[in-house]
Amino acid sequence: MKKSSFVEGTIIATLSIVIVKILGMFYVIPFYALIGVEGAALYAYAYNIYVIFLDISSAGLPIAISKVINEFNTLKYYDAKVRAYHIGKNLITFISVLVFVLLFLFAPQIAKLILGDLQGGSSISDIAFVIRSVSFALLVIPYLSVTKGYLQGHNIVSVSSFSQLIEQIVRILFVLGGSYLALHVFHLSLTTAVGVAVFGAFAGGISAVIYLLSRMSHHKKELHFVKDMPKDDIANRVILKKIISYAVPFIIIDIAVSIYNFVDMLFLLRTLDYLGYDALQVEYITTSITTWGSKITMIVNSVAMGMSVSLIPAIVESFTLKKWGLVNDKLNKALEIILFLCIPMVIGLSLLAKPVWGIFYGAHELGPNIFAVLVFTSLFFNLYTVTSSTLQSLNKFKTVYFTSLFGFFLNAVLDVPLMLLFHKFQIPAYYGAIVATIIGYATSIFLALYFLYKEHHLSYQKVRNLLLRMIFPTVSMVGTVLFLRFLWPISYTSKFSCVLEVLVISIFGAFVYFFLSYKTGIIEHVFGKEYIQKFISKISFKKTKKTV
Repeated sequence: MKKSSFVEGTIIATLSIVIVKILGMFYVIPFYALIGVEGAALYAYAYNIYVIFLDISSAGLPIAISKVINEFNTLKYYDAKVRAYHIGKNLITFISVLVFVLLFLFAPQIAKLILGDLQGGSSISDIAFVIRSVSFALLVIPYLSVTKGYLQGHNIVSVSSFSQLIEQIVRILFVLGGSYLALHVFHLSLTTAVGVAVFGAFAGGISAVIYLLSRMSHHKKELHFVKDMPKDDIANRVILKKIISYAVPFIIIDIAVSIYNFVDMLFLLRTLDYLGYDALQVEYITTSITTWGSKITMIVNSVAMGMSVSLIPAIVESFTLKKWGLVNDKLNKALEIILFLCIPMVIGLSLLAKPVWGIFYGAHELGPNIFAVLVFTSLFFNLYTVTSSTLQSLNKFKTVYFTSLFGFFLNAVLDVPLMLLFHKFQIPAYYGAIVATIIGYATSIFLALYFLYKEHHLSYQKVRNLLLRMIFPTVSMVGTVLFLRFLWPISYTSKFSCVLEVLVISIFGAFVYFFLSYKTGIIEHVFGKEYIQKFISKISFKKTKKTV
């Protein structure tokens, strides 16, 4: 199994997650057409609850395992490393079974909590059924995550990344094939079809587990799964304590994020209902913000997800060796990659909101307006993910609690007031909820970066310089997109026209941005001259010359 450097690992993980998220984006086009707005609301309710319970069962443990494995591997405690993996597996199995039972048994009560007094849309029994259908995934996905964490702790990114691809492909085949068969072959109810679709998460997880175990069995010696391993003096209780101490901050933060997202959904449902929106509009707006808009922005979020896979072990290794200069360099590099890739992506998606939304969900008056603003939350989410991951890698858990929870609390406090304020000034109320989310993330990011600056004297001069250098290519890209849209008016009721516009304009816009970035030396600065030359040689089928 090949180990990856920080930048290479980031690229591999990010590309893999981008592919996974692209698949996750585009399967919703036929799936949404199959189940319609009513089925989409059911799917969104089940998915949002599943994420909360998945975080309860596994949040933190995979990353904690990755940290512990990397730390023990760096110090050459190979026996303790293997025992840590087995302890993590046993712990995650117990928790995931317990959480599955709770979700399955209390699905009707959770459905009642979601709907409240809202009438005219989905029923409590329908929501309870799809929640129970997705709950089976909790029996396998947490175990899968811990196994991937073991590999990532060795900086083996490619295998865990490929397992994600397998998981997504199988899940999508199950979602589309299962829902189609349920509706059009066996003529079952829409609720049953959505239940079959969400059960696909279990099928995908099983497939990925089989692949990972197969790969690991062929590399037992490399991963130190051998019987004659010299014993370390580290006791199991010490390992368990270390895993739990590393996992708890991740668990608290991830659960806080998921619970806030759930509360955000409740605030949207209740406030829009209070302001006089009808039930179908309330469900459409709420699920567009909490689920369906986010499906499209996954392509942006994948940058930070891929980044964290490589960033956390890299930061842990530098921190373990007390090399603060490398910690600073890696944090700056992570922020630079996020800003360089995500700023043009979110701006481009916002400018093309109408055709993009039309491709996925058809022409709609509200959808594109929601998405044009919602997409900017992805940029702040990515920056938050990087800064939070850095703090957790440095074991600054109290700071993580304060910065993250303060941001989420501010977000929750501002939600309803901003929706009411926007409504008062004749601005769509749902924009208030989106702006509250951006303010919450921005606050957490600022506090985290300020702490790292004050406590460890980390500098962000490189990031500031990059932002200034990015102005010219970004403005040029925006001008190109706006000019082409002005020249090319289309009918947004035609999906083919939407696809054509998005493809042509995004290709021209991306070419302008990356060409100018390459000519001004930004790309070389962000990714490194050596990696750029290696990449160019690969796509041109030339061999790189090794420097002596």
